[in-house]
Amino acid sequence: MEINELTGLIVDLCVKIHSKVGPGCFEKVYEEILYYELNKTGIICQRQLFLPIQYESLNIENAYKLDLLVDNRLVLELKSVASLPSVYFKQLKTQLGILNLKHGMILNFKVNLMKEGIHRVYNNFGNEEL
Repeated sequence: MEINELTGLIVDLCVKIHSKVGPGCFEKVYEEILYYELNKTGIICQRQLFLPIQYESLNIENAYKLDLLVDNRLVLELKSVASLPSVYFKQLKTQLGILNLKHGMILNFKVNLMKEGIHRVYNNFGNEEL
């Protein structure tokens, strides 16, 4: 599946989830439902993955936690907040850089219309997949 097909599927699933559950739940609820929906499609999906970072000679395990890694090439960061600070976009770019991946999405469910909460994030130096 091409990346645009994959992100299109995720958008469709998010719209479905948002229309059924609404905007008032915790992030964990949306994460669990999206993980369930992605598994129903047969797409490989991992959740709550920890990433280490290296600082000089110091290796810090579990420095970052990914919400979802889809098909070993797309990082999803789920939110349920009234507004998205720019730091969330920078955080996702950092995670993409650590993984050396190109594509990520921030999905904010605390919006009136789900299309308002969908944001693609790119790491121009990353690979298409792990």
